[in-house]
Parts: sequence; structure tokens; C-alpha cells
Amino acid sequence: MAQDQMTLEGKVEETLKGLQSQKGMQGMIMVNTQGISIKSTADNSTTTQYANLMHNFISKGEIDPNDLIFLRIHFKKNEIIVAPDKDYFLIVIQNPTE
Repeated sequence: MAQDQMTLEGKVEETLKGLQSQKGMQGMIMVNTQGISIKSTADNSTTTQYANLMHNFISKGEIDPNDLIFLRIHFKKNEIIVAPDKDYFLIVIQNPTE
């Protein structure tokens, strides 16, 4: 089991590195179901801001997290992409014009 966990963590790291290298990428934040950041490539202030914003948005009851597959919010300066899972959700912040 410990070996499987290490393999999974390695795959997650590899996936995050691949995403981080994409053009326009500003940051990635992995948040658990309580809204606590597990891993982030953004600074502490940005991580806290986006983790709280997305956790509050998803947990308010307007959206059933079990029904949400993918969420993309486009702003003038950046785009937020949220991909949920049962134990965490991934927030990607990117500049789509770069």
C-alpha cells in the first residue's frame, strides 16, 4: 500500500509539473474538502484567497460537488479552472491570452 501511495504521489507531481509548464500558467492550488490548501505553486496570499473563494463557492449548496465535473470562470485578466475530486479539488489560474 505504501508503494502504491508513493507511485500515486509521483504521478500527481508529474502531472502538476506538466501543467505548470503550460503557456499562461499563473498557479495551481490543490485544496481538500475543508478548503485547506494541500499543495500550491502560488504565493501564500494568492493560495489562501483562491482556496477560500472556490471552497465557499462550491460548499454554499448552490452546486453539488458530486455533480460538478469541471468549472471554468473567465475574467478579463485571468481564468480559473476547477476540477473536483471526492477528496480534493484542483484550482488552476491561468492567463488565457498568453
